[in-house]
Amino acid sequence: MDFSPLVTVREGDFNTDSVSTSEMDTLEDETKQTSRGKPPRHLSAMQQFTSTSSRLQDLDVCNLVMKSPNENPEFVPVYRSGSCAERGPKQFMEDEHICIDDLVEHLGAALEFSSPGAFYGVFDGHGGTDAAVFVRKNILRFIVEDSYFPLCVKKAIKNAFLKADYEFADDSSLDISSGTTALTAFIFGRRLIIANAGDCRAVLGRRGRAIELSRDHKPNCTTERVRIEKLGGVVYDGYLNGQLSVARAIGDWHMKGPKGSACPLSPEPELQETDLSEDDEFLIMGCDGLWDVMSSQCAVTIARKELMIHNDPERCSRELVREALKRNTCDNLTVIVVCFSPDPPQRIEIRVQSRVRRSISAEGLNLLKGVLDGYP
Repeated sequence: MDFSPLVTVREGDFNTDSVSTSEMDTLEDETKQTSRGKPPRHLSAMQQFTSTSSRLQDLDVCNLVMKSPNENPEFVPVYRSGSCAERGPKQFMEDEHICIDDLVEHLGAALEFSSPGAFYGVFDGHGGTDAAVFVRKNILRFIVEDSYFPLCVKKAIKNAFLKADYEFADDSSLDISSGTTALTAFIFGRRLIIANAGDCRAVLGRRGRAIELSRDHKPNCTTERVRIEKLGGVVYDGYLNGQLSVARAIGDWHMKGPKGSACPLSPEPELQETDLSEDDEFLIMGCDGLWDVMSSQCAVTIARKELMIHNDPERCSRELVREALKRNTCDNLTVIVVCFSPDPPQRIEIRVQSRVRRSISAEGLNLLKGVLDGYP
């Protein structure tokens, strides 16, 4: 795919003698604007680059004239979402998902929120659909009915995952040997809380940069392997006890002991809390069918390009699914795209001073910055 339209590259020379009087006036005006408050939009494309600019100079590649924006404490995101789910090459569709852009409207007058709220979830089922359907129908209710809600939302979410696991086991009408991973996003005001049990993934698009907000719970993951083996489990050929390709899931009671006992297969989620800023443009939530064939940065670059064209999260999610199918994914596909502004992402402009003409794609630029900043 062509990623180059995402970035406008300006080339010039460091010698200020070659800059016209009008250009110098513009630069001085921008400098004054930066000292008074928020810098110009085109100078805020990539945060935290100051620490790496000297390293780029040492490499004699180029100078990227970027500045970090001042955070706006009054910023409140506007939530709008789109989703797409496809069976893909598998015989059955076992994924479920949920998108609620307005929690106040959804929950009615039963609960009062001081800020706008939203809720999203992706549930990747296996061994049948019973577990995924059960969690989709009940997980939000378990959260808001928990005694810790709304004073301690993170505790309420963790309790809800465990309750969903136990309540599912008690439902005699369901096949409790089925299971599901669970990835949820609870947003109120600027606060975003991601909860994950399994190998679905949440990725934040921050001015073109991919920020992973969840960790894939694969049995081969070092921390998961240590936990599994401490509890008497084994990892064989990448599978938990030779049976399951994830280390955390709700359901799968044929692999678990009595309720409340420690088990190699855990329903407990990992939580990540983030305060959204104006630079946070959208969130991608997807099952492993997407991430098996696409990096987080690649997905953010594709999504950003699509949103710049049509500003429709529904079409954006469909494009991500379509691209994963082109890359021959072997699994069901479910993708949710949540935008935090009514406006499309703005073009990133990067001022480059160099004596030699060079070009780099938006994806390549972000990957380079990630490496220099120490991100994987």
